[in-house]
Amino acid sequence: MSVQETKTKLEDRQVNVKAKLALLWVALMFLYIYNDIFSIYQPGHVADLLDGHIEGVYFTQEMLIGAVLLMAVPSIMVLLSVTLKASIVRWLNILVGVFQLLVLLGTQFVGEGETWIYWRIYEVLEAAFLAFIIWTAWKWPTYTE
Repeated sequence: MSVQETKTKLEDRQVNVKAKLALLWVALMFLYIYNDIFSIYQPGHVADLLDGHIEGVYFTQEMLIGAVLLMAVPSIMVLLSVTLKASIVRWLNILVGVFQLLVLLGTQFVGEGETWIYWRIYEVLEAAFLAFIIWTAWKWPTYTE
């Protein structure tokens, strides 16, 4: 075979499951962040924020503390997914993923007013990422010694 006939192939390495889960949580955080950033461009949104509410939901200390705790979870999951033992990481990702998915579904019934299509698209993407996190952890390859 001559040099001209040689073909090159891309190396397709297997991604470590812990790294894959951590990256999925990072991607999910970006979806959360950009969804909130794009909301600023909705007419009246900033004025409502300055008045201390959005879509009929008023900001309180307790509500904002809950929001902080809820939104800190993906950041914490990035760290835990790469540092804890595989058996713990697997179940933690399944449990936290299901919890976050239930919260996402539960928020569909909070607030009042028109829901913009971009918001729904983000929610579908967020649900898909959470489902992929759960599925990835559930299907984690095992081996016997």
